[in-house]
Amino acid sequence: MLTAVAMFSLMDTAMKVLSATYPAMQVTALRSLSSLPLVCAYIAYRGKFGGIFKIRWSLQLLRGVLGIGMLTSFAYALKFLPLADTYAIFFIAPALITALSVFILKEKVDGRQWGAIVVGLIGVLVVLRPEGASFISVAGLAVLGSAACYAVSAIASRILSRTDANEHIMFWLLVMMAIGSLAMIGDQWVAIRPQDWIVIVALAITGFLGQLAITVAFSRGKASTVAPFEYSALAWGVAIDWLLWQTLPDAYTLIGAAIIIASGIYLVRREAVHAESEHP
Repeated sequence: MLTAVAMFSLMDTAMKVLSATYPAMQVTALRSLSSLPLVCAYIAYRGKFGGIFKIRWSLQLLRGVLGIGMLTSFAYALKFLPLADTYAIFFIAPALITALSVFILKEKVDGRQWGAIVVGLIGVLVVLRPEGASFISVAGLAVLGSAACYAVSAIASRILSRTDANEHIMFWLLVMMAIGSLAMIGDQWVAIRPQDWIVIVALAITGFLGQLAITVAFSRGKASTVAPFEYSALAWGVAIDWLLWQTLPDAYTLIGAAIIIASGIYLVRREAVHAESEHP
């Protein structure tokens, strides 16, 4: 999981660099298209192309739409926010997944878990700056929208994993995001500058390696043990912001991030306790 977080942080850095020049929708298309050849090679190596069309199309299409919304909103936010601020807000995703699991998966969530979700939302408000005109910026709302798309997509992925292979889920998400983003960007496509190809290659490799690493992490370790390491992204965000853009998070970001991370870790641990009590 630490490797996955490192790779995704570098991938997000590449997206932030690209978002300064290209539309957010084009960054989504570049992210999908650049990683697709690597994913195809991996699926061929695993011998998993068989039955690739035998999938739950409705849920796969839903994840494609959500993926476009998630990446495009995230790329838009990266254009205006430091990585650390973006990550701090996005950390609300585990709380959203827990809340949505009640309504979609009919899972049981107790009062303490709902309390942790509310605490996490308070942490988001702190990060979004509880003062003056800067309170709740468009970029901040874009990150929240991205986190919401991610949460719904994660729920859909849980359902899909009962019938569809992980390799097929990964493949069709990229294919649908590539097709959808290319169709929506239309004539707004900006010609790629020669100096940006190295960034696109880095985007492809880090995104692919991050996906592999996170798949291995959750397949070999308990979610309650592995998931908290996702929050190491904040350290990467702070370091990259300082090295590349000479910015550091302010007190609001750090305090809000601490609140969100604490609520997220509590939710993960609490869910593990529930799982063990139901399946001793």
